[in-house]
Amino acid sequence: MSEPRRPATYRTFDEVKETLSPAEQRFERGRRTIGLFAGPVIGIVTYLLCAPLDEPAQRLAGLLAWVVVYWISEAIPIPVTAMAAMAATIMMDIAGAEEVFGAFGNSTIFVFIGGFIIAEAMRKHGLDRRFAFGILSLPGVARSTTRIIIAFGAITALLSGFVSNTATAAMMMPIAAGIVGFLASALSRDAEEEVDPQRLHFATALMLMVAYGASIGGLLTPVGSPPNLIGRAYLEEELDIIVPFFQWMVLAFPLVIVMFAVLCLLLVRLNRPEVKRVEGVDGYIKEERDKLGRMGAGGRNTLIAFGVAVTLWIFPGAVGLVTGGESSFYDATLSRLDEGAVAIVAASLLFLLPTNWSERSFTLTWNDATKIDWGTIILFGSGITLGGLLSSTGLAATMGTSLSDLLGASQLLSITILATVIAVIISETTSNTASVVVVAPIAAQLALAVDVNPAVPVLAAIFGASFGFMLPVSTPPNAIVYGTGMVPITKMVRSGIVFDLVGIVIIVTGVTAMASLLGIG
Repeated sequence: MSEPRRPATYRTFDEVKETLSPAEQRFERGRRTIGLFAGPVIGIVTYLLCAPLDEPAQRLAGLLAWVVVYWISEAIPIPVTAMAAMAATIMMDIAGAEEVFGAFGNSTIFVFIGGFIIAEAMRKHGLDRRFAFGILSLPGVARSTTRIIIAFGAITALLSGFVSNTATAAMMMPIAAGIVGFLASALSRDAEEEVDPQRLHFATALMLMVAYGASIGGLLTPVGSPPNLIGRAYLEEELDIIVPFFQWMVLAFPLVIVMFAVLCLLLVRLNRPEVKRVEGVDGYIKEERDKLGRMGAGGRNTLIAFGVAVTLWIFPGAVGLVTGGESSFYDATLSRLDEGAVAIVAASLLFLLPTNWSERSFTLTWNDATKIDWGTIILFGSGITLGGLLSSTGLAATMGTSLSDLLGASQLLSITILATVIAVIISETTSNTASVVVVAPIAAQLALAVDVNPAVPVLAAIFGASFGFMLPVSTPPNAIVYGTGMVPITKMVRSGIVFDLVGIVIIVTGVTAMASLLGIG
């Protein structure tokens, strides 16, 4: 099996220009160039405007403004900006080196590393293709283009719940492209003229389903999306609010189901496929599935490691349901089965379980592990640091109070709506990680200032940060499918506006209701 192209999610202009039209190239060049020079100017202006603040908060405000401009414009790769920001906080005497770099000792960092290694094993041993073609082979699925689109969304959302949404989109995109290519060939035969797969409504719907399904499914568990882990770490470290893995799933499950149902309904209506049915698609899917052959030792070993990780992640929450959250057994289970430790143990199994013992061949090699998305891990560590500094310097409290006075947000519902809307807007223009880094501390301080439960607006901001549907830069899954050339920017914007608005309503109502029901905060 040939390896699919592995798209980078943090690319320079030189790396992306070949996939862009001349107009898009001009826009990208201008965006990055303007951002390169505007960043320091806006940072200095912000610093001067924040003169009434304490010196550390004033410096952080200027630095954060500069960083956000660079994140939005991608003047330099986003992880590089994140690293430079961490160094700058030390050199500007905002915080000490131990406090700044201590974020990389956070347990959640190792949840990411372990999860990415497991995802790499899935890709290497073809579990992504095996799972996808297995679902698509179910009776009746391949007979309808609409069912294929919905099935792809279900596959992507489910995988994204336990594997990073970026990795999921990267794994599913080549499979979707293969089906689009087959459909285009079939239509070309019927029409007796060449059909461009990049102009098919079916292709647009399928690719958007991969991107949006990954973002929606990523909400299901803490490990599904970087904002989940960053926001959850903020809740635990700054607000002393612990949301166990299992409780998170119970909270997010209704939101994911409702949003996915809306996605299936609206996406097909907005991008209606050219035909309802194409003969031979089921044969193509069967042929691709047969190429995979029987599952080898590598695939079985990966399933074992994945099963160990998910079971041990869920176990403490299940214990809490049985024994109660105040029991000593629950406390011991929660502390000993730390999610970072579980992720590393599960990932380590991949280097221990052999695929051919006589040749000392194992499921993964260290060379495989080096291929994981280290840029996101760097960005994550930076996010923890900046989020903590926003609170410790008092900058988040000042921003929260100012927003409250300006907009009159003084009730839990209005604060939750505000946090969600701001998170979605920021996520549309920069990385979803950057969105939660900025919005979560402000939302928390807004809530604390008026003595309401801060967990609700923070959780809403976390979920809202993953709901950037309008632009390629909004989320890595969007960037991945846009790079195929099958998603016109106008259709992404049109579909994205609808899902952003619907998503805000679902997040606000769902998080408020479920957090109250589960007693979070």
